[in-house]
Amino acid sequence: MKKVRKPDVAIVGAGPAGLAAALSAKEAGLRDVMLIERDIELGGILPQCIHDGFGSIIFKETLTGPDYAQRYINRVGKTNIDVKLNTLVLDLKPNKTMTAVNSTDGIFDVEPKSVILAMGSRERTRHQILIPGFRPAGVITAGAAQRYINIEGLMPGKEFVILGSGDIGLIMARRVTLEGGHVTGVFEVAGEPGGLTRNVVQCLHDYDIPLHLSHTVTFIHGRKRVQGVNVARVDENMKPLKETEKFIECDTLMLSVGLIPENELSKKAGIELDPVTGGPIVDERMETSVDGIFACGNVVSIYDLVDYVSRSAEAAGVGAFEYVNGKKRSGRAIKVVPGNNVKFTVPQVVRSLERPVSLYFRVEEPRLKVVASVSVNGEEVARKKERKVRPPEMVKIDLKPERLSAAGEEMKEIQLEVAPSEK
Repeated sequence: MKKVRKPDVAIVGAGPAGLAAALSAKEAGLRDVMLIERDIELGGILPQCIHDGFGSIIFKETLTGPDYAQRYINRVGKTNIDVKLNTLVLDLKPNKTMTAVNSTDGIFDVEPKSVILAMGSRERTRHQILIPGFRPAGVITAGAAQRYINIEGLMPGKEFVILGSGDIGLIMARRVTLEGGHVTGVFEVAGEPGGLTRNVVQCLHDYDIPLHLSHTVTFIHGRKRVQGVNVARVDENMKPLKETEKFIECDTLMLSVGLIPENELSKKAGIELDPVTGGPIVDERMETSVDGIFACGNVVSIYDLVDYVSRSAEAAGVGAFEYVNGKKRSGRAIKVVPGNNVKFTVPQVVRSLERPVSLYFRVEEPRLKVVASVSVNGEEVARKKERKVRPPEMVKIDLKPERLSAAGEEMKEIQLEVAPSEK
């Protein structure tokens, strides 16, 4: 007979989102908190992120990934949170029942009063972006290379070409250079870098690593090991221009072509997903379309800062506490509508007008000197000036409850747009 646990909340994933959610739920007042992690240690991806740049918002100082994670791990260690390491969740049903397995307990069921999903994200592979060529060794994602070098102490190659200018790829361009490797160049299909400006400067410019915008890899050469790649410029429709194609010798092709929210469990639970973010549609307390199931961090949307991940997790933890203690959500869902130059927002709906709401969003096009404005029924309720906005960098704008509640029952939707600033 399988064992059954019935905690107040079960949190799936113990990276930065899961750790913050567990602490938030505990500090809010939930007594029985279960934290489930499939890896052998807490922290998620952070232990392999040995570069700095974490914690500037929450801790007001610059930390490495392991340092940031350890602060949360230390706090978890001082509680009676039930941590299940090396444990894989196999199934999650709409009624919140889940099945998990590990080597100690075997297969067991969990019937929590609430669930928080914090599984994070995964990297896109060469097959998802359809790069032609052979299938040799030496084609590796940036995250995998990061683990090899920073955790395992192994160099995946010597001569690198990097496709994609996401933050992990930029950071790894610097990392392999410091370890004695050579990066011929970073090739980005878009006309703008895909990572934060600070990473472009600190990881490429400071090390004289070329960044080739509007370029892509068109073919991978090599039967057993990568021998080189073809690269070409792309047109305005991102189609390779054959006449610009050239061969670059290398033994490793590193891919940094985007992250995908890890939502297999979300789909099993019947949660409604946002077609733009790829993650669950959530409200201001990070509750999904299924009652009592919350989601936070990169499983909802790919955040650019870990501090934002932790903030979303804190909201989910408090939301789970409220749900378990009888504060169910209202049936009313006010949709947040992305307007001019707004690709998506998180949360996508607002249910309560009695609490502050932070909207996180990305723009579609880079712009200088803009104003982000939030309107209800044609009346502006919040605005924020930005010197520069770029698609890779999230923008946060706060809504005050008194401004929202003034609209009352007449509120049908909330509009968010980004427009040029008045001179």
